[in-house]
Amino acid sequence: MSENRLEVLTGAAVLAVAVGFVVWAGQGAGFGARAGSYDLRASFRSVEGVTVGTDVRLAGVKVGTLTALDLNPQTFFADATISIRNDVLVPDDSTVLVSSEGLLGGAFIELQPGGSLENFAPGDEIEDTQGAVSVISLMMKFVDGGGDKPAEGAE
Repeated sequence: MSENRLEVLTGAAVLAVAVGFVVWAGQGAGFGARAGSYDLRASFRSVEGVTVGTDVRLAGVKVGTLTALDLNPQTFFADATISIRNDVLVPDDSTVLVSSEGLLGGAFIELQPGGSLENFAPGDEIEDTQGAVSVISLMMKFVDGGGDKPAEGAE
């Protein structure tokens, strides 16, 4: 009887650790509620390479997380919600863009602060956005000559 009880207790302990790990991993990936943060919204033409849970960085430092991403059926833009730490105040003339860590690196959301003395309030929309740049289309422009062809009749 004690052997059976030991197996049940061991199984319960393993299950409790597994549930704790799943909750911890979910919060780290941006799926849980974030205490000490506020949300801002932005619309992008392209969010290629980013997903919910992607880092939001300011000067290379993680200051938030992308918490929601949806397609707007009227504008065909990607509507994003980003969660920013409460101790980071973002000027209301700032820019948000999808950046890449390099040719083979991952994408992230970058905040470029403006010079305004006023800051965004929770729930405000950042209107100055720049979507992801397609590396393949850039390479195709390079291969095609990038439009540097001489005009007709020129020698």
